[in-house]
Amino acid sequence: MPADLRSCRVCAEGEPRPFAKIDGRRYVRCPSCLATLEEPPLPTREQERAVYANHENDPDDPRYRAFLARLADPLLARLPPESEVLDYGCGPGPALAAMLREAGHRVALYDPFFFSETAPLSQTFDAVTCTEAAEHFHDPAAAFSLMMACVRPGGLLAIMTCFQTDDAAFANWHYRRDPTHVVFYRAETLARLAERAGWSIDIPCKNVAIMQRPPR
Repeated sequence: MPADLRSCRVCAEGEPRPFAKIDGRRYVRCPSCLATLEEPPLPTREQERAVYANHENDPDDPRYRAFLARLADPLLARLPPESEVLDYGCGPGPALAAMLREAGHRVALYDPFFFSETAPLSQTFDAVTCTEAAEHFHDPAAAFSLMMACVRPGGLLAIMTCFQTDDAAFANWHYRRDPTHVVFYRAETLARLAERAGWSIDIPCKNVAIMQRPPR
């Protein structure tokens, strides 16, 4: 076992084990939460920003909206009217926020690169959304802890990320080939995080998880 393998960056419980080495990138698998993680060195902030700047996430693009609707639709079905929502990791074009605002909800934004004002992170919300951002987390345990702390009792944490389902396809998986994607979740991974926190979880469709904090 290489000496630099420590506790899992997602669940902080398991001791990750070597999984694969592909294109010079080393990956490990947590036996506890089943997450797959890229081993350091991870991309620098400058490298990440250069990749993100090329993303085309136009809030008015109907195809992008249809993609986000996989999370938005089941979330909207669960939200009370005029809810307060935090869009965590919203990126430069917060399309999901626009969709939620159009449905009558109030949405705050946070993104470490594009909306870096941290005031929303000290507040609580009826729901926190995280779409296509969790796979970028260098410290997933800290990020999930922060997001969950922002959810009010009875509130929701809605996650969208491509679940890893087929180890045999991992090497050629488009999601793995993105140099800024450094952690890959299974549905079981998110279920483990919810279970440990005492939250419930629903998987309403592929690659979407909605966790609910217990009411007081």
